[in-house]
Amino acid sequence: MADSWLNADLDAPYAGPSFVDRASSEVAEETPFQQLIRHWMNERHSPDILTGQEILLGRILDHVRKQSDDVQLLRADPDSSEEEHFRIMLVQTEVERVKFVVRSYIRTRLHKIEKYARWISATPESHEKLSKAELDHARRYARLLEYHLTQSVLQSLPPEQRSLTDSVPFMPPMIPEPDKMRPVFVHARQQCPPVRLPDGTAIAMEKGRISLTPYYVVEQLLARGEVELI
Repeated sequence: MADSWLNADLDAPYAGPSFVDRASSEVAEETPFQQLIRHWMNERHSPDILTGQEILLGRILDHVRKQSDDVQLLRADPDSSEEEHFRIMLVQTEVERVKFVVRSYIRTRLHKIEKYARWISATPESHEKLSKAELDHARRYARLLEYHLTQSVLQSLPPEQRSLTDSVPFMPPMIPEPDKMRPVFVHARQQCPPVRLPDGTAIAMEKGRISLTPYYVVEQLLARGEVELI
């Protein structure tokens, strides 16, 4: 009942297969749930908001709904055997596991969207990473934030100090944006081209290697799925 295309491993922790195990073997074809775990971990560890996975989420949620419906039918069947009840428990455990990852993934994206709402609204390049609903939420949130700041603080200041776009040296920016200089731990899923660090040195990204680099150094490799954040 717990179809293999969704099920990663009923006994595995939420974080999925360890990167050490994956580093010591060839990259196997991932199940949809393993793909979701990888995108979830990337989103959690990335300072920038990454491209959303609407299609993957839709497939997984459709499958979860089907599994839940099947479980309800079997639970209502008085002729179900003890073995079938045990299988139902396994499926319910797996469904809850998937729902946990989905909720955490969505919450992580929502946190970034609200944190960088004004930057997202003003940066067309970021729009393609968001779904229509996410982009609409970012724009509405940015408008509400600006209205709140204006009504509670800015309207009481002199006109020359009411701007929300001022850039003051040695002070945080008025519009928060992702810090792509932030260091991240990255694991190479396959052989990657060398990357250049800020000091000019180049490091090889052999398959299985784990490195600590500024996010912008591996941003494109991450977008292509050649590396993952850990």
